[in-house]
Amino acid sequence: MSQSHQQPALSKCPGCEEPPVAGDLFCGACGYDLSAVPARPDDRPTMAITVPPAAPAAEAVRWPTAEETDSSDVPAPVVRPADVPGTDSGGRPLTGPDTPDAESGRGAASPSGPARTGGPDSAAARVRHDDRADQGGAEVSGDFALAAPDPRAPEHTAALAAAPAPGAKVCVACRSGRVDADGYCENCGHAQPRERDHMEQELDAVAAVSDRGLRHHRNEDSFAVSSTALPDGSPAVVAIVCDGVSSASRPDEASAAAASAANEALLESLPRGTHPQQAMHEAIVAASEAVNALAQEPSGAREHDAHRHQNAPACTLVGAIMAGGLLIVGWVGDSRVYWVPEDRTQPTARLTEDDSWAAQMVAAGLMNEAEAYADERAHAITGWLGADAYELEPHTAAFKPDRPGLVVVCTDGLWNYAESAEEMAAAVPADAQEQPLHAARALVGHALDGGGHDNVTVALLPFAVRPQGAGSACDTV
Repeated sequence: MSQSHQQPALSKCPGCEEPPVAGDLFCGACGYDLSAVPARPDDRPTMAITVPPAAPAAEAVRWPTAEETDSSDVPAPVVRPADVPGTDSGGRPLTGPDTPDAESGRGAASPSGPARTGGPDSAAARVRHDDRADQGGAEVSGDFALAAPDPRAPEHTAALAAAPAPGAKVCVACRSGRVDADGYCENCGHAQPRERDHMEQELDAVAAVSDRGLRHHRNEDSFAVSSTALPDGSPAVVAIVCDGVSSASRPDEASAAAASAANEALLESLPRGTHPQQAMHEAIVAASEAVNALAQEPSGAREHDAHRHQNAPACTLVGAIMAGGLLIVGWVGDSRVYWVPEDRTQPTARLTEDDSWAAQMVAAGLMNEAEAYADERAHAITGWLGADAYELEPHTAAFKPDRPGLVVVCTDGLWNYAESAEEMAAAVPADAQEQPLHAARALVGHALDGGGHDNVTVALLPFAVRPQGAGSACDTV
């Protein structure tokens, strides 16, 4: 059982220093708890303490008298510990001034210390364990030898600053390291952005920008812009924009294949004299065949995307051609083309109709446009390019603008944040006619500022014509 120790009588209260009454547990003057006062030990326990051996008697140290400063206030010379005879904690004499040392010139090691092999000039006598030494034994610096090259060393800095090998990629973070095959910097380890995360291209009469956005882990959009000449020598400008279907297998490959195939088909047919509207129709068919071919590749090509193996690669497509004073548009899916006149007081227009559930509801008169696009099924597409698509129905339309303006070709990653023609016109910078690349960047930024929930791709084609004072002609098929 526990024992309670009786507190000894106190001469005065620790709180108010008044003498307490014997036996009281609390001070009658201030109420201090007298039982909390620790008892003084009755004895003084003895502990074994290791005492170092007594040092041998030594003569009293004779400190040299410090010289006084002269009239020029020059301080007295400094006296160093090695200049004064004495002993260390083990009783051994300290280095004396009369026995010069090979290193410092002020003292030699005590004879009682560890012996060094060789004479005063031997390598062992010159090696210091806190210094680096070269092969000849000469001291190099006061730093320890590093396991890796010191990045401050001139040779290391020169190596980083050296020009990269031809074709080698340079890190976007440190601007000096080379990028390995895995996409990481060999110098700082920074992961490099993938080539398709952000793409830009500008020609004389067209510019396009594509960005991964803020939510997707990769960019599944693609585009192709080009220019050629018609048989009469007049220019023809082409812009193709494709949006990969995220629920399908390899949507990024599908959009890239479709954009490339459509662009190549137009560059081949337009110089031959094919009507631009017919050429657009044939280009969409060629793009569809290119996407269908991806589904016929062996299964090994889809190992990296096995969780989507049940769906064939798929994408949407929208394109525009400026040739011979005509504006030709073609599409399959829900990517769009907008017309924004240079004179913003003139009406703007959307030149395409979506292949989507919402568009079908509006066309059938079952919902108005606001109700349809507010439904969660609004963006479900009813037309696309791919092996599992329904019967391909390319849409084409021809316009003859009577005034200069800007053609905006974009995916839903942009028009989701500027859906109506008026909203799109408001988002287009005023100088878009003169600086289409700058305007395309601004539109991508508009989508990113709005949330960037999807990949964003936009191509801008400035359309310059002389005002004719007549209405625009339009043929749709």
